[in-house]
Amino acid sequence: MLTLNLPAAPTPIQAQDREILMITNADLRESANLACWPVQQKFEQKLQAALERHGYRMRRAHPVNTERGHGFISSQREGSDLFAAIDPDAPLIVLLTAWQYSHHIAPSLVHHRGPVLLLANFDGTWPGLVGMLCMAGSLTSLGKNYSRLWSENFDDSMFEQKLATWLRDGAVSHALNYLHPVAATHAVMSTEAGQQGRQVGEYILQHKAIVGLFDTFCMGMINGVFPQQAMVKVGMPVESLSQSALLVEMQKVPPALREACLCWYEERGMQFQFGRDGASELTREQVLEQCAMMIAMARFVKRFGLSAVGVQYQQGLKDSCAASDFAEGAIGNAERFPVPDEQGEIIWPDKAIPCINEVDMGTAIPQTMLWRLLEAFGQPAETTLHDIRWGSDYQGTFYWDLEISGAVPFAHLKGGIAGATGYRQPAMFFPAGGSTIAGQGKAGRFIWARAHYEGTDVVMHIGTGHAVELPSAEFERRRRATNAEWPLLNAVLDGVSRDALMAGHQSNHLTVAYIDEAHVETLFRAFVAQSLTQGIRVWVAGDAIKLL
Repeated sequence: MLTLNLPAAPTPIQAQDREILMITNADLRESANLACWPVQQKFEQKLQAALERHGYRMRRAHPVNTERGHGFISSQREGSDLFAAIDPDAPLIVLLTAWQYSHHIAPSLVHHRGPVLLLANFDGTWPGLVGMLCMAGSLTSLGKNYSRLWSENFDDSMFEQKLATWLRDGAVSHALNYLHPVAATHAVMSTEAGQQGRQVGEYILQHKAIVGLFDTFCMGMINGVFPQQAMVKVGMPVESLSQSALLVEMQKVPPALREACLCWYEERGMQFQFGRDGASELTREQVLEQCAMMIAMARFVKRFGLSAVGVQYQQGLKDSCAASDFAEGAIGNAERFPVPDEQGEIIWPDKAIPCINEVDMGTAIPQTMLWRLLEAFGQPAETTLHDIRWGSDYQGTFYWDLEISGAVPFAHLKGGIAGATGYRQPAMFFPAGGSTIAGQGKAGRFIWARAHYEGTDVVMHIGTGHAVELPSAEFERRRRATNAEWPLLNAVLDGVSRDALMAGHQSNHLTVAYIDEAHVETLFRAFVAQSLTQGIRVWVAGDAIKLL
């Protein structure tokens, strides 16, 4: 007879009467966890006080690790082991005050039966709100019910009211009436712009827009890894590429070509903040390596007939070479160093190559679609994603701080290439360094979008916005309150308030494409029709519904 011998069950972690279990998740990188830990401690105290005001107490479900110097969950194994002990029916608050890798705990949250509240601090220093939006989108894509809440200090009236509701009912909801469903039979399809958008969508379905991704899972973003069936259904299959192949291709780029590339950008006015100590400062050698990466990426685009290309970012290459930021921003710009293939022919001259930052398929879809649409209309076609990083009021108006973690196409910056500054990526994230493309986002109108998946269906939120150039003192205040090395775009999302976006958005990312003010209605209608044609379920956000 066979004997079954499994490891011993862990000691159960149960919530007592009027007790709430709290867990917190964060980064894979211990340097980042140590830097973010003091803020987490402060907000744990604030949460404890808030629960006590409502007659509850908080119990930390996992201890602070004194040897590591913080109390974050920092791996999927750690999260899985913790949840193996937690009572699956216990009420649970996931307190997020920093960037976090959702896959550490999302698979376990899916199996948790008790009420789950994702709670974030709304602050730009260490972005809990960004982490919460990523976790929310991941759980939505996994089909898990949850509640979400955010606050600057855990003491405002909305926070108190919503927390009380969750404690009483085990769930809290928010008004999502800023989102308007658009049926495939909507009248926009019969407009002239709608018919043009339909043609673009049919072109992609017929010819395919192949998205080349150097590995396809980045920074724990489960919501950024779509089922292959979902990508195929919308005409955008993935060409899976290996980052090891990218490193090999980079090595083939000769020093003279790397130097010519860097000089090309210096001659056009980009300012690199060079130093001598590569461990903490930006060096010329780091940027030369980034030039080699951009050239290698472009050669893969031509070799595989790609419509877009993306690099995994951060974890994938951070220990092997300089960060991908400069390469990503430069390749995504129409005004670009003329990259030759192996035979000397220039690749995509005077055309932006859509760069799928962080290999996020949820932004790959709108980025690549918008590029095709704008190119077809003869319009500037640079696209990028941005983190929904933070935001605050200025003279009575709430402006978002949209900040990608490294680089945007130069065309999105005030002053273009000459308006860009290259800073070293922070050593806590990138030990091998590399230049960012930093600057102030230029003023103008834009279309924004982000796709997520439900089952194998692609769902996309689409809206419009206004980018503004805030006065230098206010812009600098915001830049210093976030990551000053990164580009920053200040914007209003038309008809979408701060709390509406926090309540309904399914990602920490959104895609931005600038559009000419005179063509807003035409291009928006065309993009919606294109999306519907490609089989995407469309929700129009805020005031943009008036354009249909």
